[in-house]
Amino acid sequence: MTLIRRKFLTTAALSGGVLSAPSLVQAQSKGTFNWKMTSAYPKGSPFYFDGPGSATDLAKRIKEMSDGRLNIQVFGAGELIPAFEGFDAVRAGTVEMNHANSYFWTGKTFAAQYFTAVPFGMNFQGMNGWLYDGGGIDLWNEVYAPFGMVAMPCGNTGVQMTGWFKKEIKTVADLKGLKMRIPGLAGKVYANLGVDVKVLPGGEIFPALERGVIDAAEFVGPFQDRRLGLHKAAKYYYTTGWHESATVSELLINKAAWQTLPKDLQAIVQNAAAACNVISEAWCQKANADAMEDLIKNQKVIAKPLPEGVIKALRTETDKVLTEAVAKDPMTKKVHDSYMAFMAKYQRWADVSEGAYHSTVRG
Repeated sequence: MTLIRRKFLTTAALSGGVLSAPSLVQAQSKGTFNWKMTSAYPKGSPFYFDGPGSATDLAKRIKEMSDGRLNIQVFGAGELIPAFEGFDAVRAGTVEMNHANSYFWTGKTFAAQYFTAVPFGMNFQGMNGWLYDGGGIDLWNEVYAPFGMVAMPCGNTGVQMTGWFKKEIKTVADLKGLKMRIPGLAGKVYANLGVDVKVLPGGEIFPALERGVIDAAEFVGPFQDRRLGLHKAAKYYYTTGWHESATVSELLINKAAWQTLPKDLQAIVQNAAAACNVISEAWCQKANADAMEDLIKNQKVIAKPLPEGVIKALRTETDKVLTEAVAKDPMTKKVHDSYMAFMAKYQRWADVSEGAYHSTVRG
């Protein structure tokens, strides 16, 4: 009788009548997850909210790759929470994800800024090298561990523009008293040179610049800036991009929620984010090339690099800001040392690879 019972159970398990232990685990892993993701940028914003590599594109890729097992509802700035409250919302578990830039969280932890952009720092290739293969993402998650969150790159603008100015900048003295929208480490650098720094969401920049609430503004690059109409409020467009040579978009995730995902869904999120990182930067190259040509030829924008004396002063102040931050916080020092060591090695290689190539191409 015992042998007959065993045979019955074995046959049933093979035919799907009874779940074996591995099959039970597999069935549990096939559950559906419905998450919310907020953005620091308004609904409809190209690159950040809509289009290739954006927050909605990321959510779409995750849904398709997971066959509908992970569905993410995306909210623009102001729809569910204000633009710059994503950190607190994810930390509290109000939402599972936020799509923004880590330098918005400088008030939470100074070290977070290194994972968006460092003034006079690495380009897109170098930044990705550090993040994916130089320990950068591991450090990112170490910085966020006390807050119960994990993060990863999910986009990149490439080199950004210095910004829009109502008046021409000839010397460092022209910066004193200037009211400028600029976030992150660059804001601290400008403040040291006498700039009255403002941090405004993207949707508030144009009206502030047009009404004279601010005298200058930095946002992203030619396509995004033209879309906001910044060229209608200021005509001097400086091009050095010293402050954000490769601006990373951050996918911020509540760690407790992340740990509920099966390993295959975690892998899907990571791979979709990596795809958006590359795709978004590629889109920026095409969009910015077209927009820059239009701004100069048709909109009569005056585009030029900042004077060398101003750049020199900005570099000096950048070194001071970073030195002070490193002295105050061991975690910032750990991230800083890793970033700078990788950048030094990367630049030596870039000098003999891309640097030599560009010199040859340009003659």
